[in-house]
Amino acid sequence: MKYLTQLAVIFGLCLVGDLISALLPFSFPGSVVSMLLVLVLLSTKLLKEQALGESADFMLRNMTFFFIPPGVSIIRYMDIINSIWWQLLLVNIVSVITCFAAASWTVVLVGRMQKALAGRRHA
Repeated sequence: MKYLTQLAVIFGLCLVGDLISALLPFSFPGSVVSMLLVLVLLSTKLLKEQALGESADFMLRNMTFFFIPPGVSIIRYMDIINSIWWQLLLVNIVSVITCFAAASWTVVLVGRMQKALAGRRHA
């Protein structure tokens, strides 16, 4: 029963996120709105981690299972993928390099900020 309650909370928050997304005057994914909603609720302590924890851990442990249907459905579009494979490869390579660079610079900047804050505390 505990898992069902936790899943009901998770899917309820997904539904609220989709509703908020539909009401926005611009296009914004409901899943992102739902994640922001969960973040706000957890940060303000209105929602306890225990209300989601075990079911969320279960879904994370079995995440690969949820990617099987989309992966299989890609086969339906193999003719399109074969015609633009090099463009997809180029986009993936550029995306990986961009994400790597952004993550690296974020680590560097956070490290510099931490050193600056530590220096101010000791001064």
